[in-house]
Amino acid sequence: MVVEPSAEHIFAVRKRMKLSRQKFADRFGLDARAVQDWEQGRRVPDRAARVLLTVIDRDPQAVVRALGQ
Repeated sequence: MVVEPSAEHIFAVRKRMKLSRQKFADRFGLDARAVQDWEQGRRVPDRAARVLLTVIDRDPQAVVRALGQ
């Protein structure tokens, strides 16, 4: 099930990984500005981004492997 992550949750996921916004964005194929906007509540991730964020939260290495990094 894909949930709509809160700004605080997105921030917490990134911090748990000890990554800057830019490094988080680079690692997972996201736009750093979008990550910033999501974390600050200025924008809500679209469905595809919510799916990706859900997988990142549950198994970040699966995303890294899928992206071939």
